[in-house]
Amino acid sequence: MMAPVLPLRLQHELALPATRDERARRNFTAGLRSFVLHELAEGLRREPAASQAGLVDARQMHAALRPTLAFQFYSALRVAAQDMVYQTVRSGVERHRDQLVRRAARLAVEAPLGSLQLDAALEVPRSVTAVDIHLMPGSYHSERGADDLAAGAVYDNRLAVSSFGLMGRNLDDIGQSMARFVRARFPQFRPQRILDLGCTVGHNTGAWCEVFPDAEVHGVDVAAPQLRYALARARSQGRALHLHQMNAESLQFPAASFDVVCSSMFLHEVPRAGIARVLAEARRVLRPGGLMLHMELPPNRALRPFDAFYLDWDGWYNNEPFYRPYRALDPGQLCRAAGFAPAAFVEAAIPSWEQAGSDASWQQALQQGSAVESGRTGRLARGVTWYVFGASAG
Repeated sequence: MMAPVLPLRLQHELALPATRDERARRNFTAGLRSFVLHELAEGLRREPAASQAGLVDARQMHAALRPTLAFQFYSALRVAAQDMVYQTVRSGVERHRDQLVRRAARLAVEAPLGSLQLDAALEVPRSVTAVDIHLMPGSYHSERGADDLAAGAVYDNRLAVSSFGLMGRNLDDIGQSMARFVRARFPQFRPQRILDLGCTVGHNTGAWCEVFPDAEVHGVDVAAPQLRYALARARSQGRALHLHQMNAESLQFPAASFDVVCSSMFLHEVPRAGIARVLAEARRVLRPGGLMLHMELPPNRALRPFDAFYLDWDGWYNNEPFYRPYRALDPGQLCRAAGFAPAAFVEAAIPSWEQAGSDASWQQALQQGSAVESGRTGRLARGVTWYVFGASAG
Protein backbone atom coordinates (compact mmCIF):
# COMPACT_ATOMS: atom_id res chain seq x y z
CA MET A 1 0.00 0.00 0.00
CA MET A 2 1.29 3.47 -0.86
CA ALA A 3 1.65 5.25 2.48
CA PRO A 4 0.03 8.70 2.59
CA VAL A 5 2.16 11.73 3.39
CA LEU A 6 -0.72 13.77 4.72
CA PRO A 7 0.29 17.12 6.27
CA LEU A 8 -1.24 17.75 9.68
CA ARG A 9 -1.54 21.45 8.88
CA LEU A 10 -1.90 23.26 5.60
CA GLN A 11 0.65 25.98 5.00
CA HIS A 12 -1.45 29.07 5.65
CA GLU A 13 -3.17 30.82 8.53
CA LEU A 14 -6.61 29.48 7.72
CA ALA A 15 -5.44 25.95 8.49
CA LEU A 16 -7.77 24.51 11.09
CA PRO A 17 -6.55 23.11 14.39
CA ALA A 18 -7.59 19.49 14.74
CA THR A 19 -8.06 17.20 17.69
CA ARG A 20 -6.06 14.00 17.96
CA ASP A 21 -9.12 12.00 16.95
CA GLU A 22 -9.71 14.24 13.92
CA ARG A 23 -6.11 13.82 12.79
CA ALA A 24 -6.39 10.06 13.20
CA ARG A 25 -9.60 9.93 11.18
CA ARG A 26 -8.09 12.06 8.42
CA ASN A 27 -4.99 9.89 8.17
CA PHE A 28 -7.08 6.73 8.14
CA THR A 29 -9.33 8.12 5.42
CA ALA A 30 -6.35 9.24 3.35
CA GLY A 31 -4.87 5.76 3.65
CA LEU A 32 -8.16 4.15 2.71
CA ARG A 33 -8.50 6.30 -0.41
CA SER A 34 -4.93 5.49 -1.40
CA PHE A 35 -5.66 1.77 -0.97
CA VAL A 36 -8.84 1.92 -3.03
CA LEU A 37 -7.36 4.00 -5.85
CA HIS A 38 -4.23 1.87 -6.14
CA GLU A 39 -4.32 -1.64 -4.72
CA LEU A 40 -8.03 -2.27 -5.27
CA ALA A 41 -7.99 -0.64 -8.69
CA GLU A 42 -5.04 -2.75 -9.79
CA GLY A 43 -6.85 -5.85 -8.57
CA LEU A 44 -9.80 -4.84 -10.67
CA ARG A 45 -7.51 -4.44 -13.68
CA ARG A 46 -6.52 -8.10 -13.27
CA GLU A 47 -10.12 -9.34 -13.23
CA PRO A 48 -10.74 -11.82 -16.08
CA ALA A 49 -13.69 -9.70 -17.21
CA ALA A 50 -11.32 -6.77 -17.80
CA SER A 51 -9.13 -8.72 -20.23
CA GLN A 52 -11.73 -10.36 -22.41
CA ALA A 53 -11.35 -9.79 -26.12
CA GLY A 54 -13.19 -7.06 -27.92
CA LEU A 55 -13.25 -4.36 -25.23
CA VAL A 56 -12.32 -1.18 -27.05
CA ASP A 57 -13.40 1.69 -24.83
CA ALA A 58 -14.38 2.78 -21.31
CA ARG A 59 -18.07 2.11 -21.79
CA GLN A 60 -17.51 -1.51 -22.84
CA MET A 61 -15.05 -2.02 -19.99
CA HIS A 62 -17.62 -0.67 -17.52
CA ALA A 63 -20.30 -3.01 -18.87
CA ALA A 64 -17.95 -5.99 -18.60
CA LEU A 65 -16.83 -5.26 -15.04
CA ARG A 66 -20.07 -4.02 -13.50
CA PRO A 67 -21.56 -7.50 -12.80
CA THR A 68 -18.39 -8.67 -10.99
CA LEU A 69 -18.10 -8.80 -7.22
CA ALA A 70 -14.68 -7.11 -7.44
CA PHE A 71 -16.17 -4.08 -9.18
CA GLN A 72 -19.08 -3.83 -6.76
CA PHE A 73 -16.76 -4.00 -3.74
CA TYR A 74 -14.35 -1.48 -5.28
CA SER A 75 -17.12 0.99 -6.13
CA ALA A 76 -18.90 0.68 -2.79
CA LEU A 77 -15.69 1.26 -0.86
CA ARG A 78 -14.63 4.15 -3.11
CA VAL A 79 -17.96 5.93 -2.59
CA ALA A 80 -17.76 5.28 1.16
CA ALA A 81 -14.21 6.66 1.30
CA GLN A 82 -15.30 9.80 -0.54
CA ASP A 83 -18.10 10.35 1.94
CA MET A 84 -15.67 9.77 4.81
CA VAL A 85 -13.43 12.54 3.47
CA TYR A 86 -16.15 15.09 4.13
CA GLN A 87 -17.10 13.57 7.47
CA THR A 88 -13.51 13.97 8.67
CA VAL A 89 -13.26 17.69 7.84
CA ARG A 90 -16.76 19.13 8.28
CA SER A 91 -16.80 18.90 12.08
CA GLY A 92 -13.64 21.00 12.32
CA VAL A 93 -14.92 23.54 9.82
CA GLU A 94 -18.23 23.91 11.65
CA ARG A 95 -16.48 24.28 15.01
CA HIS A 96 -14.23 27.03 13.67
CA ARG A 97 -16.66 28.69 11.24
CA ASP A 98 -16.70 32.01 13.15
CA GLN A 99 -12.97 31.87 13.78
CA LEU A 100 -12.37 31.58 10.01
CA VAL A 101 -14.35 34.78 9.45
CA ARG A 102 -12.35 36.59 12.14
CA ARG A 103 -9.05 35.43 10.66
CA ALA A 104 -10.07 36.63 7.20
CA ALA A 105 -11.04 40.02 8.67
CA ARG A 106 -7.72 40.30 10.51
CA LEU A 107 -5.75 39.44 7.36
CA ALA A 108 -7.66 42.13 5.46
CA VAL A 109 -6.16 44.66 7.89
CA GLU A 110 -2.70 43.15 8.43
CA ALA A 111 -2.01 41.93 4.89
CA PRO A 112 -4.33 43.82 2.53
CA LEU A 113 -2.96 42.16 -0.62
CA GLY A 114 -5.01 41.52 -3.73
CA SER A 115 -8.69 42.23 -4.15
CA LEU A 116 -12.12 40.60 -4.28
CA GLN A 117 -15.10 41.58 -6.42
CA LEU A 118 -18.32 39.72 -5.66
CA ASP A 119 -21.45 39.94 -7.79
CA ALA A 120 -24.65 39.44 -5.82
CA ALA A 121 -26.63 39.44 -9.07
CA LEU A 122 -24.65 36.60 -10.62
CA GLU A 123 -26.76 33.51 -11.18
CA VAL A 124 -24.74 30.47 -10.14
CA PRO A 125 -25.18 27.99 -13.01
CA ARG A 126 -27.33 24.93 -12.53
CA SER A 127 -24.31 22.75 -13.33
CA VAL A 128 -23.07 23.78 -9.87
CA THR A 129 -26.31 24.08 -7.91
CA ALA A 130 -28.15 20.97 -9.12
CA VAL A 131 -25.70 18.36 -7.76
CA ASP A 132 -23.31 18.02 -4.86
CA ILE A 133 -20.20 17.91 -7.04
CA HIS A 134 -17.68 15.29 -5.90
CA LEU A 135 -20.35 14.36 -3.31
CA MET A 136 -19.44 17.57 -1.41
CA PRO A 137 -22.46 18.41 0.77
CA GLY A 138 -23.98 21.66 -0.46
CA SER A 139 -21.64 21.71 -3.47
CA TYR A 140 -19.11 24.54 -3.77
CA HIS A 141 -21.37 27.58 -3.58
CA SER A 142 -23.49 27.17 -0.43
CA GLU A 143 -23.11 29.90 2.18
CA ARG A 144 -24.63 31.25 5.38
CA GLY A 145 -24.42 35.01 5.36
CA ALA A 146 -22.34 37.68 3.72
CA ASP A 147 -18.95 36.75 5.21
CA ASP A 148 -19.19 32.97 5.12
CA LEU A 149 -16.21 31.07 3.73
CA ALA A 150 -16.85 27.63 5.22
CA ALA A 151 -17.39 25.96 1.84
CA GLY A 152 -13.88 27.05 0.89
CA ALA A 153 -12.48 25.56 4.10
CA VAL A 154 -14.27 22.27 3.41
CA TYR A 155 -12.87 22.19 -0.12
CA ASP A 156 -9.31 22.98 1.00
CA ASN A 157 -9.23 20.49 3.85
CA ARG A 158 -10.98 17.70 1.95
CA LEU A 159 -8.42 18.07 -0.87
CA ALA A 160 -5.63 17.64 1.68
CA VAL A 161 -7.21 14.37 2.76
CA SER A 162 -8.38 13.05 -0.60
CA SER A 163 -5.04 13.64 -2.35
CA PHE A 164 -3.17 11.82 0.48
CA GLY A 165 -0.11 14.06 0.28
CA LEU A 166 0.53 13.89 -3.46
CA MET A 167 -0.45 17.53 -4.14
CA GLY A 168 2.13 18.96 -1.75
CA ARG A 169 1.71 20.83 1.50
CA ASN A 170 0.11 23.78 -0.29
CA LEU A 171 -1.99 21.58 -2.61
CA ASP A 172 -0.62 23.52 -5.58
CA ASP A 173 1.30 20.88 -7.52
CA ILE A 174 -0.82 21.29 -10.65
CA GLY A 175 -0.35 25.06 -10.69
CA GLN A 176 3.37 24.76 -9.98
CA SER A 177 3.80 22.16 -12.73
CA MET A 178 1.79 24.15 -15.29
CA ALA A 179 3.52 27.47 -14.63
CA ARG A 180 6.96 25.85 -14.79
CA PHE A 181 5.99 24.13 -18.03
CA VAL A 182 5.13 27.51 -19.55
CA ARG A 183 8.41 28.98 -18.37
CA ALA A 184 10.38 26.03 -19.77
CA ARG A 185 8.48 25.68 -23.05
CA PHE A 186 8.43 29.43 -23.81
CA PRO A 187 11.59 30.83 -22.16
CA GLN A 188 11.21 34.29 -23.73
CA PHE A 189 7.59 34.63 -22.65
CA ARG A 190 7.05 37.21 -19.88
CA PRO A 191 3.35 37.30 -19.01
CA GLN A 192 2.18 40.45 -17.24
CA ARG A 193 -1.45 39.45 -16.57
CA ILE A 194 -2.61 35.90 -15.85
CA LEU A 195 -6.19 34.66 -15.48
CA ASP A 196 -7.16 31.38 -13.79
CA LEU A 197 -10.66 30.08 -14.58
CA GLY A 198 -12.65 28.15 -11.95
CA CYS A 199 -10.04 28.90 -9.31
CA THR A 200 -12.01 27.72 -6.20
CA VAL A 201 -9.71 28.38 -3.20
CA GLY A 202 -6.83 29.68 -5.32
CA HIS A 203 -4.44 26.88 -4.39
CA ASN A 204 -3.18 26.50 -7.97
CA THR A 205 -3.71 30.17 -8.84
CA GLY A 206 -1.15 31.25 -6.27
CA ALA A 207 1.56 29.11 -7.85
CA TRP A 208 1.58 31.42 -10.88
CA CYS A 209 2.52 34.30 -8.53
CA GLU A 210 5.55 32.34 -7.41
CA VAL A 211 6.78 31.33 -10.88
CA PHE A 212 5.99 34.69 -12.51
CA PRO A 213 6.44 37.17 -9.63
CA ASP A 214 6.13 40.25 -11.86
CA ALA A 215 2.72 39.22 -13.19
CA GLU A 216 -0.67 40.41 -11.97
CA VAL A 217 -2.64 37.24 -11.24
CA HIS A 218 -6.44 37.05 -11.41
CA GLY A 219 -8.88 34.25 -10.67
CA VAL A 220 -12.58 33.79 -11.36
CA ASP A 221 -15.16 31.46 -9.89
CA VAL A 222 -18.95 31.47 -9.47
CA ALA A 223 -18.83 30.46 -5.78
CA ALA A 224 -18.54 33.42 -3.37
CA PRO A 225 -17.44 31.42 -0.28
CA GLN A 226 -14.61 29.82 -2.26
CA LEU A 227 -13.38 33.26 -3.33
CA ARG A 228 -13.59 34.77 0.17
CA TYR A 229 -11.54 31.87 1.46
CA ALA A 230 -9.12 32.09 -1.48
CA LEU A 231 -8.38 35.77 -0.79
CA ALA A 232 -7.65 35.18 2.89
CA ARG A 233 -5.62 32.07 2.08
CA ALA A 234 -3.48 33.99 -0.42
CA ARG A 235 -3.02 36.96 1.92
CA SER A 236 -1.75 34.69 4.66
CA GLN A 237 0.90 33.45 2.20
CA GLY A 238 1.91 36.93 1.08
CA ARG A 239 0.37 36.50 -2.38
CA ALA A 240 -1.68 39.14 -4.16
CA LEU A 241 -4.57 37.51 -5.99
CA HIS A 242 -7.27 39.55 -7.70
CA LEU A 243 -10.44 37.49 -7.46
CA HIS A 244 -13.76 37.95 -9.22
CA GLN A 245 -17.11 36.23 -8.86
CA MET A 246 -17.75 35.59 -12.52
CA ASN A 247 -18.91 32.89 -14.91
CA ALA A 248 -16.07 31.80 -17.19
CA GLU A 249 -18.60 31.42 -20.01
CA SER A 250 -19.14 35.19 -19.96
CA LEU A 251 -16.03 36.97 -18.73
CA GLN A 252 -16.46 40.62 -17.77
CA PHE A 253 -13.00 41.62 -18.97
CA PRO A 254 -12.05 43.65 -22.05
CA ALA A 255 -10.78 41.91 -25.16
CA ALA A 256 -7.03 41.30 -25.35
CA SER A 257 -6.46 41.95 -21.64
CA PHE A 258 -4.47 38.87 -20.50
CA ASP A 259 -1.24 37.16 -21.52
CA VAL A 260 -2.19 33.76 -20.04
CA VAL A 261 -5.62 32.21 -19.53
CA CYS A 262 -5.44 28.90 -17.69
CA SER A 263 -7.45 26.43 -15.65
CA SER A 264 -6.86 23.25 -13.69
CA MET A 265 -9.42 20.43 -13.48
CA PHE A 266 -12.18 22.85 -14.42
CA LEU A 267 -13.49 22.08 -17.90
CA HIS A 268 -14.86 18.67 -16.95
CA GLU A 269 -17.20 20.47 -14.51
CA VAL A 270 -18.80 22.41 -17.37
CA PRO A 271 -21.59 21.23 -19.71
CA ARG A 272 -20.47 20.50 -23.25
CA ALA A 273 -22.00 23.65 -24.77
CA GLY A 274 -20.48 25.70 -21.97
CA ILE A 275 -16.97 24.42 -22.71
CA ALA A 276 -17.14 25.97 -26.18
CA ARG A 277 -18.17 29.29 -24.66
CA VAL A 278 -15.37 29.13 -22.06
CA LEU A 279 -12.72 28.58 -24.73
CA ALA A 280 -14.16 31.28 -26.98
CA GLU A 281 -14.05 33.72 -24.07
CA ALA A 282 -10.48 32.70 -23.30
CA ARG A 283 -9.56 33.44 -26.92
CA ARG A 284 -11.31 36.81 -26.76
CA VAL A 285 -9.48 38.08 -23.67
CA LEU A 286 -6.04 36.86 -24.79
CA ARG A 287 -3.58 39.39 -26.10
CA PRO A 288 -1.74 38.68 -29.36
CA GLY A 289 1.04 36.25 -28.54
CA GLY A 290 -0.77 35.13 -25.39
CA LEU A 291 -1.27 31.53 -24.27
CA MET A 292 -4.32 29.51 -23.24
CA LEU A 293 -3.50 26.40 -21.22
CA HIS A 294 -5.80 23.94 -19.42
CA MET A 295 -4.80 21.08 -17.17
CA GLU A 296 -7.41 18.37 -17.57
CA LEU A 297 -8.09 14.67 -17.70
CA PRO A 298 -6.55 13.12 -20.79
CA PRO A 299 -8.96 12.39 -23.65
CA ASN A 300 -10.38 8.91 -24.07
CA ARG A 301 -8.62 8.44 -27.39
CA ALA A 302 -5.21 8.55 -25.67
CA LEU A 303 -5.82 5.78 -23.10
CA ARG A 304 -6.26 2.02 -23.03
CA PRO A 305 -9.82 0.86 -22.25
CA PHE A 306 -9.24 0.05 -18.56
CA ASP A 307 -7.51 3.35 -17.82
CA ALA A 308 -10.21 5.29 -19.64
CA PHE A 309 -12.80 3.39 -17.57
CA TYR A 310 -10.85 4.17 -14.37
CA LEU A 311 -11.08 7.91 -15.04
CA ASP A 312 -14.69 7.72 -16.22
CA TRP A 313 -15.75 6.03 -12.96
CA ASP A 314 -16.35 9.47 -11.41
CA GLY A 315 -18.82 10.27 -14.14
CA TRP A 316 -20.99 7.33 -13.12
CA TYR A 317 -20.62 7.28 -9.33
CA ASN A 318 -19.14 10.53 -7.99
CA ASN A 319 -21.64 13.23 -9.02
CA GLU A 320 -19.63 14.31 -12.06
CA PRO A 321 -22.28 14.48 -14.81
CA PHE A 322 -20.04 16.25 -17.34
CA TYR A 323 -16.94 14.13 -16.78
CA ARG A 324 -17.52 11.54 -19.51
CA PRO A 325 -18.95 13.93 -22.14
CA TYR A 326 -15.88 16.14 -21.70
CA ARG A 327 -13.40 13.26 -22.07
CA ALA A 328 -15.05 12.21 -25.34
CA LEU A 329 -14.14 15.57 -26.92
CA ASP A 330 -11.09 16.31 -29.05
CA PRO A 331 -9.00 19.09 -27.41
CA GLY A 332 -7.49 20.13 -30.73
CA GLN A 333 -10.91 20.52 -32.29
CA LEU A 334 -12.09 22.50 -29.26
CA CYS A 335 -9.25 24.98 -29.74
CA ARG A 336 -9.86 25.32 -33.46
CA ALA A 337 -13.57 25.92 -32.88
CA ALA A 338 -12.64 28.69 -30.42
CA GLY A 339 -10.70 30.51 -33.11
CA PHE A 340 -7.13 29.30 -32.57
CA ALA A 341 -5.01 28.33 -35.55
CA PRO A 342 -4.35 24.57 -35.91
CA ALA A 343 -0.59 25.16 -35.81
CA ALA A 344 -0.94 27.01 -32.49
CA PHE A 345 -2.21 23.91 -30.62
CA VAL A 346 -0.22 22.85 -27.54
CA GLU A 347 -0.55 19.42 -25.91
CA ALA A 348 1.68 17.64 -23.39
CA ALA A 349 1.82 15.37 -20.36
CA ILE A 350 4.02 17.21 -17.88
CA PRO A 351 5.74 15.72 -14.82
CA SER A 352 4.67 16.54 -11.29
CA TRP A 353 6.91 19.26 -9.87
CA GLU A 354 6.11 18.19 -6.31
CA GLN A 355 7.16 14.60 -6.91
CA ALA A 356 10.31 15.58 -8.81
CA GLY A 357 11.69 17.12 -5.65
CA SER A 358 13.78 19.81 -7.33
CA ASP A 359 13.76 22.03 -10.40
CA ALA A 360 16.71 20.12 -11.87
CA SER A 361 14.95 16.76 -11.53
CA TRP A 362 11.74 18.22 -12.91
CA GLN A 363 13.53 19.70 -15.92
CA GLN A 364 15.18 16.36 -16.59
CA ALA A 365 11.83 14.55 -16.42
CA LEU A 366 10.27 17.12 -18.75
CA GLN A 367 13.03 16.62 -21.32
CA GLN A 368 12.60 12.85 -21.26
CA GLY A 369 9.20 13.04 -22.91
CA SER A 370 5.68 14.37 -22.72
CA ALA A 371 3.47 11.62 -24.12
CA VAL A 372 0.22 10.59 -22.45
CA GLU A 373 0.71 7.29 -20.64
CA SER A 374 -2.07 4.95 -19.55
CA GLY A 375 -1.94 4.38 -15.80
CA ARG A 376 0.04 7.56 -15.08
CA THR A 377 -1.37 10.60 -16.84
CA GLY A 378 -4.14 12.28 -14.88
CA ARG A 379 -4.16 9.57 -12.23
CA LEU A 380 -3.45 10.49 -8.61
CA ALA A 381 -0.44 8.26 -8.02
CA ARG A 382 3.31 8.25 -7.66
CA GLY A 383 4.85 9.17 -10.99
CA VAL A 384 1.77 11.08 -12.14
CA THR A 385 1.97 13.31 -15.19
CA TRP A 386 -0.54 16.10 -15.77
CA TYR A 387 -2.21 16.41 -19.16
CA VAL A 388 -2.36 19.96 -20.51
CA PHE A 389 -3.67 21.39 -23.73
CA GLY A 390 -4.21 24.81 -25.19
CA ALA A 391 -3.04 27.16 -27.90
CA SER A 392 -1.23 30.40 -28.49
CA ALA A 393 -3.02 33.43 -29.85
CA GLY A 394 -1.80 34.90 -33.12
